[in-house]
Amino acid sequence: MTARDVAAAPRAPSPAQSLPRPRVRRATAVPPGEGPGEGRDEGAAAGSAAEFTAWSKEVRSLAERNGAIILAHNYQLPWIQDVADHVGDSLALSRIAAASDARTIVFCGVHFMAETAKILAPERTVLLPVLGAGCSLADTVTAEQVESWRAEHPGGLVVAYVNTSAAVKAQSDICCTSANAVEVVRSLPEDRDILFLPDFFLGSHVIRETGRNVQLWMGECHVHAGIDPAGLRRRMDLEPDAELLIHPECGCSSAALSLVDSGELPADRARLLSTGAMVERAREIGRGTALVATETGILHQLRRANPDGDFRALDDSAVCHFMKMITPQALVESLRTGRHEIDVDRETAKRAARAVQRMIEIGQTAPAVSRS
Repeated sequence: MTARDVAAAPRAPSPAQSLPRPRVRRATAVPPGEGPGEGRDEGAAAGSAAEFTAWSKEVRSLAERNGAIILAHNYQLPWIQDVADHVGDSLALSRIAAASDARTIVFCGVHFMAETAKILAPERTVLLPVLGAGCSLADTVTAEQVESWRAEHPGGLVVAYVNTSAAVKAQSDICCTSANAVEVVRSLPEDRDILFLPDFFLGSHVIRETGRNVQLWMGECHVHAGIDPAGLRRRMDLEPDAELLIHPECGCSSAALSLVDSGELPADRARLLSTGAMVERAREIGRGTALVATETGILHQLRRANPDGDFRALDDSAVCHFMKMITPQALVESLRTGRHEIDVDRETAKRAARAVQRMIEIGQTAPAVSRS
């Protein structure tokens, strides 16, 4: 979808404003499922240009030999982004996976993304280089909980953010990403209640934009929720000419909107955008400055999109260790050995595919960045 400026979009009163801040389980340790040392050496992402050239040549050779396409999310390590065939947000990469005729899809992201690729391309081999690359947000809801929640709201339609397991998607009516969540909800019958899961902050954004009767699951991404809104005003005061680019999952999004509504923050300086839309916006700001409220991996794509711009993290500690598990060596080993293959059982995949397919048919998205 085209990025909607916070100022330009009319916002309906939000029932979510009276809800308490969600309290969820936070990811504090590397999850089980990895081999010894697998995916933990973030320092492996740094090296000389010559080292990168040699490594990338090996990766491309292995990919060609295996008939593989490499997809990388915007939060991946810079070397991974630079070697991938396509880099983008979840919606863009889902569409590429669905359309790909490659024998193998190597997904450099987290587990739910690889599962989604398998759902959309069941005949392809889908590899996730590090099996333990999970998602704290996806872990906040189970399929059994969705089934119970639906039973409490007869006739309600379940909208599942794509950051969920295949089993949760199978219990849902339609999926969405941060790029098309508003359009997805607007596409649903107005006389039906909406059960939106699992991200509380993205759901609150949907309510502001649509005014719909939306029940929210109290989940959060531990990285985005940790971007402290307290420092937002101070940073904006220190950077009076900077734009603020905020991912809708961020805990600081409500604080930014409040500053806009009170007039303390100029409306044209704050934008709620998916990561793909952030890349599009980066191309438009020339030599301007932007403070970016999302996982810091996106800065690499923003700077590539506009080398003349000045892009800075609103919170330098907003780093997802799950996303950073896929190191250069892990990618090479995945291509060499075929690990780790992701599978989804046929019945779950069939039910989840309906919800995912409906998602990719709605709205526009920023295109993925492809290798030239």
